[in-house]
Amino acid sequence: MRRWWCLIVAVLVSMAAATGCGAAVDTGAVSTEGAFLNLQPRENLRDGGSLTTAIAEVSAQWNTFHADGSAYTLALWRWYNPVLAYFSPDGEYSPNPDYVTDVRKDTVDGDTVVTYRLNPKAHFNDGTPIDHRAFVETWRINRGLDDRYIVSSTDGYRQIASVTRGADDREVIVRFDGVYAWPDGLFNVVLHPKAADPDVFNEGYIRTPHPEWGAGPYTIASYDPGNGTVVFERNPKWWGKPGKLDRRVFRQMETQAALNAFQNGELDATGVAAKDARARVLTMNDIDIRTAASPQMALLVLNLDSPILADRTVREAVLSAIDRETLARIRFTGLNYTEELPGSLSLYPFQPGYSDNLAAVLTHDRARAEALLERAGWARGDDGIRRKGGTRLSLEMPNTGDDVTGQNLSRALQAILEQVGIELVVRQRPSADFSQIVINKEFDVFMMGFSSSDPFGMAYFCQVWCSGSQLNPAGAGSPELDAKIAAMARIGDPAEQIEVGNRLEREAFAQYSNLPLFNGPSMVAVKQGLANYGAGQFYVGPIEDIGWEK
Repeated sequence: MRRWWCLIVAVLVSMAAATGCGAAVDTGAVSTEGAFLNLQPRENLRDGGSLTTAIAEVSAQWNTFHADGSAYTLALWRWYNPVLAYFSPDGEYSPNPDYVTDVRKDTVDGDTVVTYRLNPKAHFNDGTPIDHRAFVETWRINRGLDDRYIVSSTDGYRQIASVTRGADDREVIVRFDGVYAWPDGLFNVVLHPKAADPDVFNEGYIRTPHPEWGAGPYTIASYDPGNGTVVFERNPKWWGKPGKLDRRVFRQMETQAALNAFQNGELDATGVAAKDARARVLTMNDIDIRTAASPQMALLVLNLDSPILADRTVREAVLSAIDRETLARIRFTGLNYTEELPGSLSLYPFQPGYSDNLAAVLTHDRARAEALLERAGWARGDDGIRRKGGTRLSLEMPNTGDDVTGQNLSRALQAILEQVGIELVVRQRPSADFSQIVINKEFDVFMMGFSSSDPFGMAYFCQVWCSGSQLNPAGAGSPELDAKIAAMARIGDPAEQIEVGNRLEREAFAQYSNLPLFNGPSMVAVKQGLANYGAGQFYVGPIEDIGWEK
């Protein structure tokens, strides 16, 4: 699953960590080998306490399956809804036994068949059993055959032929149409059957989290949409091991406010994957800085609905002009961190099968950018900015949040584009406007990002590149490309699908709509003693085991 997120927020703090004592220490080059998780067994944790962190946006849409859901939506969803699967830091799948006691995968008559055995104790908070009906409705809504549902992705679900009851209500049989390469990426979260009405699915979760339709160790104690505060408490209807924390609190805050709150002891953890943030916390005592490779991609998106950018030649010129190495240096200044420039929006450089697909299509070439603009009829004016038929070559870019690194990146991008005669007007917007900007396409150019909730990136190729996809804010794509993507998705062998997908991504990049910028580390500052939390790469684990050491 892919989810868009606000670019400059240093990290969506998930679960992970490293231990230490005394003041935070700069140990030299940042290592991102594996995850940094202060993994502790439950018996090492005390009962009670709270965990408070910042979140860039508590979006109005609480339904993580809806197209308007972001990475922040999913982060909150996982704290009060069924999470049926865990992932190790490197992406190995395992079922959550509180919901799924067994998963069997077979190939029957040329079709992938997955049989789930569900825990007989599992139920939603309103008493509805978590059984085959939750799987049926989750599939029916997300398979893409009913356009009344505004879903975030149909990837995988549209290749399922049937979802049926097995030997009893607690057995689910999922049969695909052919061999499917990535079954572990599906049904890791499920929707309550009562949300299956199209109006409820689309509108029912707006500013209404519906904790009664959730399940898990925690439930919502309070939600204040005015100031963006969400408080979770132990769920008395939970059948598993109780949560170690008394309270889990999310507060909607800008980056600088979050850093101030962390330094003042009001927050227990905050993302610090930016120069100024990291420098500030390095002076603090009794904290850890927990770092891992990040399954997040920052990219520049061009809005093809913009009259100027509707011209493919202009888009190629814009992207050819951009010096990604300069932007990456700004992004990672002060972090003791470097990485190769990313060349894929499907896989990360630390994953098997990764290929730099961008290199075959686009390189930084200022002279070529200028020549392309001349060819497209854009001539320099007296002020250096190009014009065509009385129209100024001016593009608008929102910058969300108050992060210093984000502002520096925006200024650098302005200077880079001005060199080839393009004016970039930066409009400052609060982080809370992020979803509105994406949904309403309130940009010509936008630096944003997505996070991956599992390692099956090629399974979500269509989310980024299919025409009409809600997670394709550029508006790129074509019927011909859509058909090729659909054919690729039907390749049952994972290695072969990745190989074909890499070739197809080169064709997709040739639309000049999306430019990968950098991945970066996940870097989280936490108060010492916080266990099972931090920087975890693909890690998804039991939230009931997050807590404070004795």
